[in-house]
Amino acid sequence: MSTTSTTPPDTPDMNAVVGTHDILLLTLDTLRHDVAAELAEAGRTPHLSRLLPGGRWERRHAPASFTYASHLAMLAGFLPTPAEPGPHPRLFAAAFPGSATTAPHTWTFETADLASGLAEVGYHTACVGGTGFFNRRSALGSVLPDLFAESHWEESFGVTDPRSFENQVTRAAEIAAARPADQPLFLLLNVAALHQPNWFHLPGATRADGDTRQSHAAALEYVDRHLPPLVAAMTARRPCFAIVCSDHGTAYGEDGHTGHRIGHETVWTVPYAHAVLPRGTTLDAEEARP
Repeated sequence: MSTTSTTPPDTPDMNAVVGTHDILLLTLDTLRHDVAAELAEAGRTPHLSRLLPGGRWERRHAPASFTYASHLAMLAGFLPTPAEPGPHPRLFAAAFPGSATTAPHTWTFETADLASGLAEVGYHTACVGGTGFFNRRSALGSVLPDLFAESHWEESFGVTDPRSFENQVTRAAEIAAARPADQPLFLLLNVAALHQPNWFHLPGATRADGDTRQSHAAALEYVDRHLPPLVAAMTARRPCFAIVCSDHGTAYGEDGHTGHRIGHETVWTVPYAHAVLPRGTTLDAEEARP
């Protein structure tokens, strides 16, 4: 196993994190980097900004151009890659010979996916789905949730519900509260609110207006407003290592493109952040920024 990658000085030692921290993977499905960065700069997403080093999103490249492929990659340890030239050592990695991005700080697992690897060292693994690849309505829609010991999806978590994220957060908080105090939790929450349709998050918009870059931004503001209860739930028992990122972006007419599953800059470029949240972190308090 190669350890030739240079580890940035601010990179956490995941071998010390695993086992001592709850772990949250919050995937803001379809969120574009440019929109996320603009809103953070303008102060329109204050809760998310408290999770970002220096209040800024890191610009990264998605591992794939749509939800299913990207989540499979992330759950094998291939999180979005820094946009600058690498190599870039990873936080998590499935053990395999010749890995050029496994470094001393990387937590490696012998299984094929992160959820089962964490389960082997005592984590309870849970998934709160949002988009259709988590809905268990088909064999394909069962692949991702089947990786977890506990999985949840219902219509009120999905892309058509204007209150989807609130509903997802309520379920996530219930999952966290139900765990024994001595058992760490790995939670994946796939946020559906940014995905089309999102027109209903923009005040004054109608179905006839359709989705726009502006309604995409309004959806992120909606998510930001309802983030504090999730952070409170995930830090109630122990510190939490939180990864907040998009799985891919989406196009709103750029170069004639609409949507994703295409090789376009608006799709490949995504926002990313990770942070260690101390026990008892509350985003509603001014002093709470980790």
